Amino acid sequence: MIKKPTEITITTDYITLGQFLKLADVIKSGGEAKIFLAENEVLIDGTADNRRGRKLRGGEVVEVLGQKFEIKK
Repeated sequence: MIKKPTEITITTDYITLGQFLKLADVIKSGGEAKIFLAENEVLIDGTADNRRGRKLRGGEVVEVLGQKFEIKK
């Protein structure tokens, strides 16, 4: 059985990867983002990216720590 990604809804045009990690409860504070991204692989639509300022938009899928999240606008 294929598990559907958890939906994360945003109300703005985009959210940065660092903000997303906090919103998705992957990290507790925005200050942890730099260290977390240096130590963990994050895939955005299947491509690795560790830039905390990376802009995520509706429809993109983020994979982190074995979980999938889909950005909804």
